[in-house]
Amino acid sequence: MELSQLKGIIPPILTPMNPDESLNLDALGPEIERLLEGGVHGIFPLGTNGENYILSEKEKLGILEAVIHHVRGRVPVYAGTGCISTADTVRLSRQAQAMGADALSVITPSFALASQKELYDHYVEVARHVDIPIVLYNIPARTGNRLLPETVARLAKEVDVIAAVKDSSGDWDNLLAYITLTRDLGKDFRVLSGNDSLILKCLMAGGVGGIAGCANIYPHTLSSIYELYQAGDLEGAQAAQDSIADFRAVFRYGNANTVVKKAAALLGRPVGNCRRPFCDLCDEGMEALRRVLAENAAKGMN
Repeated sequence: MELSQLKGIIPPILTPMNPDESLNLDALGPEIERLLEGGVHGIFPLGTNGENYILSEKEKLGILEAVIHHVRGRVPVYAGTGCISTADTVRLSRQAQAMGADALSVITPSFALASQKELYDHYVEVARHVDIPIVLYNIPARTGNRLLPETVARLAKEVDVIAAVKDSSGDWDNLLAYITLTRDLGKDFRVLSGNDSLILKCLMAGGVGGIAGCANIYPHTLSSIYELYQAGDLEGAQAAQDSIADFRAVFRYGNANTVVKKAAALLGRPVGNCRRPFCDLCDEGMEALRRVLAENAAKGMN
C-alpha cells in the first residue's frame, strides 16, 4: 500500500449477523459493494462499528478473509487488530498481514489503565512484527486509555510503520494537536478524524479524512465531504458535513453502534442486531431514527 492511498472516507464496516447472533458472511459482499458504489476510499473490517470488541479471534479472521477476498484490491483494507494484550495484538496483526490486509488499525488496550510509557511500548512491540502501515486508534471513552498527542508524535517520529492516527475522542483540541505535533517530523504522517462531525475541520487543518461510522448509512454523503473539499468546493463540503447532524443526534438515545446497525436494518439490509447485550434502542430512539431516515431519504441522502 502506498501511503498516499491512506486518505478519504473509510467506513468501519458493519459485521452482519443472523438472528442467532452467528456471523452472516453472505451479507458482507452486498455491504461492501454498496460502500464502494458510494465512493468510499477504503474498507475497515473489525472496527468499533464492526463489533470487534465482542468477536472471537476465529470470527475476526473469517470476517477479514471474506472482506479481503471481496474487495479484491479495489480500495485498501484496514484490519482492526488491536486487543487488550500486546501478545494477542501482535498475533492478530501478523495474521492480518499474512492474509493480505493493506494496513492495520490498532486501538489502545482497554479496561486496565495504561501509562503513556506502556502504550508507547505496546505499539513499538506490535510494529516490530509487521511491515504494513499501522494506524493508531484513540477512543478513550470506550477504552479508558487516552493516547496523548506527545506520545503519538514520538511514535510517529521513531517507528517507521506507524503511519497515521485516528482520533475518536471528539475533542477538537486533541485532534488538532495530533496534526500540529506531527506536521514537521520529516515523514508523511497522516491524521484521520474518528468523529464524523469533525471530518471537514480535520481536512481544513491538514488531516486526510475520516474513519466514519455514518458512512455505513450514507457512504456517498460522507465521501462527498472529502471529494468536494479536494475539489475546492468548501461550501458544498460544509453542506455535506452539516447534513449528517440530524442522524448523529439520534446517538443520544443509545450506543452509536446500535443506532447505525438499527438504521441499516430499517433500510432493509440484512445486517441483524448488534450482539447482546449491546443491542437495544428505546422506543423513543427508534421513532426518532425512523423519522430522520425518512427525512434524509426525502433529501436524497445516500
